[in-house]
Amino acid sequence: MTVDLFTLLCALAITSSAMEETLMDTRVATAELGWTAYPNSGWEEVSGYDENLNTIRTYQVCNVFEPSQNNWLLTTFIDRKGAQRIYVEIRFTVRDCSSIPNVPGSCKETFNLYYYETDAVIATKGTAFWMEAPYLKVDTIAADESFSQVDFGGRLMKVNTEVRSFGPLSKNGFYLAFQDYGACMSLLSVRVFYKKCPSVVQNFAVFPETMTGAESTSLVIARGNCIPNSEEVDVPIKLYCNGDGEWMVPIGSCTCKAGFEPDNGNVCRACPPGTFKSTQGPSLCLQCPLNSRSTAEAATVCVCRNGYYRGDADQPDEPCTSVPSSPRNVISIVNETSVILEWHSPRETGGRDDVVYNIVCKKCRADRRSCSHCDDNVDFVPRQLGLTETRVFISNLLSHTLYSFEIQAVNGVSNKSPYPAQHVTIDITTNQAAPSIVPIMHQISSTMNSFTLSWPQPEQPNGIILDYELRYYEKDHAEINSTTLRCQTNTARVEGLRPGTVYVVQVRARTVAGFGRYSSKMCFQTLTDDDFKSELREQLPLIAGSAAAGVVFIVSLIAISIVCSRKRAYTKEAVYSDKLQHYSTGRELSLRADMSNCPSPLGCPTHFSGSPGMKIYIDPFTYEDPNEAVREFAKEIDVSTVKIEEVIGAGEFGEVYKGRLKLPGKREIFVAIKTLKAGYVEKQRRDFLSEASIMGQFDHPNIIRLEGVVTKSRPVMILTEFMENGALDSFLRQNDGQFTVIQLVGMMRGIAAGMKYLSEMNYVHRDLAARNILVNSNLVCKVSDFGLSRYLQDDTSDPSYTSSLGGKIPVRWTAPEAIAYRKFTSASDVWSYGIVMWEVMSFGERPYWDMSNQDVINAIEQDYRLPPPMDCPSALHQLMLDCWQKDRNVRPRFSDIVSTLDKMIRNPTSLKAVANIPAVPSQPLLDRSIPDFNTFSSVEDWLTAIKMGQYRDNFLNSGFTSLQLVAQMTSEDLLRIGVTLAGHQKKILNNIQSMRVQMSQPPNTVA
Repeated sequence: MTVDLFTLLCALAITSSAMEETLMDTRVATAELGWTAYPNSGWEEVSGYDENLNTIRTYQVCNVFEPSQNNWLLTTFIDRKGAQRIYVEIRFTVRDCSSIPNVPGSCKETFNLYYYETDAVIATKGTAFWMEAPYLKVDTIAADESFSQVDFGGRLMKVNTEVRSFGPLSKNGFYLAFQDYGACMSLLSVRVFYKKCPSVVQNFAVFPETMTGAESTSLVIARGNCIPNSEEVDVPIKLYCNGDGEWMVPIGSCTCKAGFEPDNGNVCRACPPGTFKSTQGPSLCLQCPLNSRSTAEAATVCVCRNGYYRGDADQPDEPCTSVPSSPRNVISIVNETSVILEWHSPRETGGRDDVVYNIVCKKCRADRRSCSHCDDNVDFVPRQLGLTETRVFISNLLSHTLYSFEIQAVNGVSNKSPYPAQHVTIDITTNQAAPSIVPIMHQISSTMNSFTLSWPQPEQPNGIILDYELRYYEKDHAEINSTTLRCQTNTARVEGLRPGTVYVVQVRARTVAGFGRYSSKMCFQTLTDDDFKSELREQLPLIAGSAAAGVVFIVSLIAISIVCSRKRAYTKEAVYSDKLQHYSTGRELSLRADMSNCPSPLGCPTHFSGSPGMKIYIDPFTYEDPNEAVREFAKEIDVSTVKIEEVIGAGEFGEVYKGRLKLPGKREIFVAIKTLKAGYVEKQRRDFLSEASIMGQFDHPNIIRLEGVVTKSRPVMILTEFMENGALDSFLRQNDGQFTVIQLVGMMRGIAAGMKYLSEMNYVHRDLAARNILVNSNLVCKVSDFGLSRYLQDDTSDPSYTSSLGGKIPVRWTAPEAIAYRKFTSASDVWSYGIVMWEVMSFGERPYWDMSNQDVINAIEQDYRLPPPMDCPSALHQLMLDCWQKDRNVRPRFSDIVSTLDKMIRNPTSLKAVANIPAVPSQPLLDRSIPDFNTFSSVEDWLTAIKMGQYRDNFLNSGFTSLQLVAQMTSEDLLRIGVTLAGHQKKILNNIQSMRVQMSQPPNTVA
């Protein structure tokens, strides 16, 4: 049921008396009224008495025995004083016609009320005025009671009171006219007035007197002003004045300002000294908190007493607090070049519970004459600043060096105090140091029973390295079963291993001061028998193509080639587990093999340095501490150089923002900022930053560029280059039909170039899809999303499939061997790239449409493949089919794909042949881009199905109201009805052509 605004507001009327402003009242007249009567024999002004015997001036008429009466009485000019609706209160008596003897049939008991609106006083009122003036009738007035009895020789009067209103009025004033046409009556009094809402204070706002509207149902808006010492809460502040002069419930309100409290709802009273109120609102003043005071009225905050402060995050109603005293009872434990410091908490915390500790480290001369700050490589565990525990471990100090450590106790108000933080100082001297930790190890080569490793020298050898000790054990076994191996150089061949087994390896260096600590645990794997045979198969064509006389020589070369290219061949077909990727780097290896001293090429340690300038991907999860990978591959950025502007999305770990980065000496650039939401655990932080550890190793124009990370402040951030057009799939959907085939091929070429770079670095993406490709303003496509691809988490917008080996897999983009056996390789990325090509050519269509994940798996297993998208060149669809070869070994490599696309771009004519879609496909995997028109009941349904619903009105308004009429349309028809985009014209015409084919087929034929 609908309720109009007036009815609703009337039900909510504020209780207040309406005001009436009188414009004319004959009851207070002491002289003749001077009204004009026509004709003269009609109305007559006489003096009389009212029912209370008060003297009044009245007008009477009683010509009931004379036929055809038309007696007029006109008041003097009445100034309306701005009122739009006027009320008239008439007090009168009427003689009952039946009580008059011999009265003719023309006797009346009613009269008419008229008004005439004018801007000026009418000076003369001749006959024409009465006959031609445009009077407006208000009403016919009838008596509720008439008199007929005679008492003591006079009539017994029965007074009637009637109120009428009229409007709207727009001129300066008006006249009232009374018309008698045969009644015996007397006008005792006439009062003319208008109504208005009185001035009122509501919700701490003052509303002025307000006239009512032109109609009895009108609502007049009155704006309110806040009373002194109050402020607006909701804007605008207003009341509605109804036609009866009553106020409606107010909209908006004011409340007392900070420093003032409400008093009786209409006054805001200042807070007295010793109290305060910090915020605007209805709350009352509060007593000053501990260690604070206010000396004046209207205080918004109580000032802290000397020596007490409030922290930046402290609220005004919290007590003022002071700084802590110094830490107590410091002890030190020195172990060669490391030291443990422990202390007791301060006796006084300043009344706060946020005391933390900072360590100031200084390196001093032996004579203590001068000190300087410690080197940056000194490590503090858990940290140097903001310690919450009373213990710190400090390492990487110089041997035989005097150090001075200052332990500061600070809390939330220490930065407010003009005095330095309370602290205690302790001096220690370090001893001779063992070598520092070996930072990383690299695998040079691998066989079924061995692998060769190399590593750089420790960053701080602290003397001459005597030798190294290698410790290794099978990953599935306990560390207690480890085996050790000693070597004189930083290269070692580990033999006697089991095929296809993952080993955990650590290494440490030794000097005269003893062994250093073991390096982080790293994983390496031996080859399986299938891997070894696969490598031999790759070399067989070389042998078959050689002359018989050179067989022995070639076999020897192949044997050397197998060893020297072991890393390259293996990584091409490597099976990546969740925690293992094989890696190597030519940048950090500068090893030399002395083959002359080697009895057999296969029996000597093989040193592989890779191609010149070649860099191989290093998995950050092979680090025992993934934070080391962040420090090695990602640049730390000062948060002061970052400016966040707006939210552009949300990721798994937190919001994604658009912002600006201004590094010293460089121009300001736009960046995308991924943030880690508050309340994270350490594992979430490591997983979040792992993407930066991966991304920071890549440098290619088609790979999203890492600008750096912010880890030393909150929130933790990853900064990448900003891609204006966002994700490729949504970008294509928003621009359906807007790009030429050459432009689309250019986009695919960029993606392939980025994936070629990744495959050459031995990086397997595992989640290549159009949603993970970003597009900049120049339509350059860049591969992204390197963090979540490792774990293959479920994507809410694209449901995944849980494989039999565990883990979530995006089925529509994943190769069959990766779904069945989690065998992720560069070849499985090629399969995914074919799906991306299909997404590009279909302008962001969902692969396999609405098929379930299990239906997709079953279809692929039966050798069904996606049909070509509409208008897709046959050469591009053939390349897709090549990427979707069931045997991963025959799929093209990304280098082949880049070369093929380059040829297409150089020879555009190769893209003119469009792949054909059979009208009745022999396979059940139908082309869902050409729907069956028989399933649609209207043109609107059909347009919606082909994603052209925006042209609904164009079709219907132009007369194409049935599918039969649409089937006859031509390109000229489309242009005439307003379909001007070439891509949209082509899409609609292709569907119309399919509709014609379907109409021409017999019933029950699948089209």
